[in-house]
Amino acid sequence: MTAPPSRQLIDVGLRPVNGSRFQPTGFPDIGAATFARFEPDRGEGKEWVDCLVLESPQSMANRLEGTAWDDAGDDQVGAFAGLPYVRVVHADDGEYLTSSRTEAHRLASAFIKDAELDGTSMKAVIRHRLGLRDDRPVAPRTIARAVMGLDPFCLVHGVFFAEKADTWPGQPRIVRALSGQIEAIEVRPAHLGGVKRDHVRHGISDTGGSAEGYGTIPYHRTEWAARTILASFNLDLAQIRSYGLGEDGTALLVAIARWEVAALLAQPLRLRTACDLERVSGEVVDRTGQPLPTPEALEAEVRSGIAACADLLGGGDPIVVHWRATKKAKKDQAQPGAPA
Repeated sequence: MTAPPSRQLIDVGLRPVNGSRFQPTGFPDIGAATFARFEPDRGEGKEWVDCLVLESPQSMANRLEGTAWDDAGDDQVGAFAGLPYVRVVHADDGEYLTSSRTEAHRLASAFIKDAELDGTSMKAVIRHRLGLRDDRPVAPRTIARAVMGLDPFCLVHGVFFAEKADTWPGQPRIVRALSGQIEAIEVRPAHLGGVKRDHVRHGISDTGGSAEGYGTIPYHRTEWAARTILASFNLDLAQIRSYGLGEDGTALLVAIARWEVAALLAQPLRLRTACDLERVSGEVVDRTGQPLPTPEALEAEVRSGIAACADLLGGGDPIVVHWRATKKAKKDQAQPGAPA
């Protein structure tokens, strides 16, 4: 019997929509993240080529999750209606604030940890749902099943319950099952210049200069060109199967992950002002040659999976929690005997 594949790997060629330059992800103090890639078939002395990270795995995770969220409606897109997630509203007026789908730390967000569900602290609710107890290890499958009923997307994109041990014993972590990145291969810089022109104030004066936004100010910037731009996705099927959610639960999570990839690649990839990309070829296939289904076909799989997994999804309604800002105790107030 042939073993099921451990992962699905997808590589997609991209190119700039307009011209040949692009603006990569920039990082404080270092600018673009450049590196050298080894290509042994290029010949002696030419094996190493200059490359850069055009979009980091962290940023790609945000973009993948963003395909499933409707910013205008502050809710998940219709394809995922029936999946639970934690929805944070303000305790004073019930106005929507954020959610486990949009927070950087997902279920472990401060806005969720410090909120209440029906008068109970969410720290206590999560501890109870996950079955966390002092001096008692919890099976990863137990944690995965509990997370499935809180927000299945955390089983796709990961979550780290990094609260102190007396709150969440064991500090369980679920790593990303779906990751992506965009690399530009064999790159060359394009150094550009410009000027912010002030048509009113032409020089520096005592009443305000460049620090206040006045004056004509020249500036420079660096864009890049590349031989190849490659978006890569890695879906860890073995990890999803390890959750022990049965065939229906596994199929649902795989469909969610594939839908995100297909939806991201089906829309314009305007990552930044000067980084607008399109696919080189129309069809998306994985490294085995298997085509990636369309978002419409994968939505049908998601809808079927939601119907089949009602027992895992805990009703499927958003879990509405109430958050209110509280003042943090000063350190000297928390330490008995501290000098006044």
